[in-house]
Amino acid sequence: MKQTFAVIGLGRFGLSVCQSLIEEEQEVLAIDNDEELVTSYKDLVTQAVIADAQDEDAMRDLDLGNFDHVVIALGQNIQASVLATLIVKELGAKHIVAKAETTMHGRALEKIGADSIVFPERDMGQRVAHRLISHNILNYLALSDTYTLAEIRVANDKFNGKTLAELNFHDQFGLMLVAIARNNDVQVSPPATAIIQEGDTLSVIGKTVDVDRLDEATSDRI
Repeated sequence: MKQTFAVIGLGRFGLSVCQSLIEEEQEVLAIDNDEELVTSYKDLVTQAVIADAQDEDAMRDLDLGNFDHVVIALGQNIQASVLATLIVKELGAKHIVAKAETTMHGRALEKIGADSIVFPERDMGQRVAHRLISHNILNYLALSDTYTLAEIRVANDKFNGKTLAELNFHDQFGLMLVAIARNNDVQVSPPATAIIQEGDTLSVIGKTVDVDRLDEATSDRI
């Protein structure tokens, strides 16, 4: 379903968010006080405007309260990030996602009304580290200190040709299996009768320790 997004700040993170949303055919308003940046990317997004996120009147004129999501991508300028978040919250934004540079920065953003805090550099570092030290994790996202969303490739024949019921998958690993991807086919919320084959990619959510256990079990190193 198409939603509306306002992205404030066209640095590397903000631009990446804009590109990803447009690829998903969403409506995107890009906002930055740098005229050159706005001009450069105006054809990428639905609309791009030059405005100062710390100017309450300018933000009010953009009617940000009517957007489904507002992304504050001003992490490096902590003062601007905090003030923009406060202004957007007071303007009635429905859902605010804010980029943070540090844990304290994130706490401040959360206290003044951000609904979700992202740490792009930290999270990317975690993903790279897990991909380097894991056996078969293709993608990794820490949802909290203890829970993880991951994509894991089945690299041995231990699971090959067996159903989820035969593997007793949930009880054995304590994970929610969101999808099974095979070549270009994806089976979402697979039933107990779904069969796993070597080479499949399993999308799972659960405790990080359980994700690591599944990674070990599906490895070609065992």
